[in-house]
Parts: sequence; structure tokens; C-alpha cells
Amino acid sequence: MDTTMTTLGSTVRETGHGARLKIRRGEHRLPTAGLAPGYVQGNLAILPKALAADFHRFCHLNPKPCPLLAASEPGDPRLPSLGADLDIRTDIPRYRVWRNGELVEEVDDLKKVWRDDLVAFVLGCSFSFEEALIENGLDLRHISCGTNVPMYRTSIQTAPAGPFHGRMVVSMRPFRPADAIRAVQVTSRFPSVHGAPVHLGKPEMIGINDIAKPDYGDAVPVHDDELPVFWACGVTPQSVIATVKPEFSITHAPGYMLVTDLLNARLAVL
Repeated sequence: MDTTMTTLGSTVRETGHGARLKIRRGEHRLPTAGLAPGYVQGNLAILPKALAADFHRFCHLNPKPCPLLAASEPGDPRLPSLGADLDIRTDIPRYRVWRNGELVEEVDDLKKVWRDDLVAFVLGCSFSFEEALIENGLDLRHISCGTNVPMYRTSIQTAPAGPFHGRMVVSMRPFRPADAIRAVQVTSRFPSVHGAPVHLGKPEMIGINDIAKPDYGDAVPVHDDELPVFWACGVTPQSVIATVKPEFSITHAPGYMLVTDLLNARLAVL
């Protein structure tokens, strides 16, 4: 079967593999929302081998913000459980390179900075449950506005593991109360991609002072009859990296994800 396109009825849809090839060739340098509908997308954290065991435990202790989908072998850019012909060095549209906790550059690929001691961790992404929310008739404000989802650093502390600790990052989507209840029901079925929200309403209770000023992504309007609903976010490792300050690390740029061969429908818990 062609791994770049698949036919569903009369509709031809791009596959995860096809999306990665497009990114690898430099034909897509934008956020990945909407690429290869139906396929799981993932957040990325890459760390030296010396820190890998502690970060693996950090993910285990913090499954809401860091739902681990796969980890590579040291120095190996492949993650075969997530996709055929997957190369973590080239298959994300934009990467962030960090040194001692400081963002030093954003790059289109990792060929010049890759090292033999690096371990790649791919974490579940809310793009998977967003597809289910849309299928249930719920409007997602950032999509209707054509922007990136707003993300915020919070006062919610993660469970520490070795040197890894810090505050949780959340993504926000506004809903009227009845729709918020439905959103909780839908996303609860996706524990491997952040699951149910961690907070509803009153952003100041989780340390967000101005909902119009997200730390990542873009602000969206929240109407008077709506509640801001907050989900744990896979950008949390970037907040943790800024706190822990490892000598070298790599992440995805927020909104620029790894498109895998996994199917969103198979993540749902019935």
C-alpha cells in the first residue's frame, strides 16, 4: 500500500509517513495541526544518555503532561514503534536547541547538532483528542481563529525525578459549561495523550494572571458565557528544561510536532 496517501471511500488522505517525507524534504515548515488527519502527533524532548533514566522516570511520575509514547536508543534517530522510515533528526518542521537551560537557536533539522549519546523521547499530544472533540461537534477556538493553541506556565508543580522538576504547562480551550462537560467526557478516553483536563475556570487558581497573554502559542477570545478549560501540555518539558538547565537538550518548537504512523482512533479507551 502507498505509505504517503491512503484512500477512505472517495477521499484521499495523507498518511503520517507522507507528512514526514514532506517535512524532511523541506516542503512543510509550518505548525503541523491538520497534517495527516487521523494520525497521532507527538511532542519531543531529546537529552543526553546520562539524564535519560531520570527523565524516563519523570515521565512515569507525570503521565498527564508527559505521556510517553516511545524512547529511542542512545544515538539512534529511529523510533520504529512510531513509524516506518522515521528519522527524528529531520522529520519535525522546527526544533529548539537548548544549552544550560537557555534557548540558543531554532533549526529545521538536527544534522549539525546530533550526538551519539542523545536519547529522544516522544510524548503524546493534544492534537489527537482535538480530532475527537471536533467529531463530537465542539468548536475549538484556536482552529476557528487559525492560530496556535494558547499555552501557559502554571503554579502546578510536577512530581520530581532526579534533577527533573518544575511547573506544569497547560493548553487552554474555551467552552460553554455544557460543552466543557462534554469535552471532559471525550478527552477522558485518551489518557495516552493528556486525558481529561487538569483545571476548569478561574485561571488565577493555577497561577495564570492574564489569560490574554499565553507563554506559548497565541491568545484566543474567551466569551462571557464560556469557561477556560485547561489540559496538561507536552510543552511542560521545555519549562522543566529551563528550570533544570541541562548542559544540552533539544525540543520541538511548540505547535511543530512529530507526525507518527499511529492512529488516533486506536488510542481511545472505550
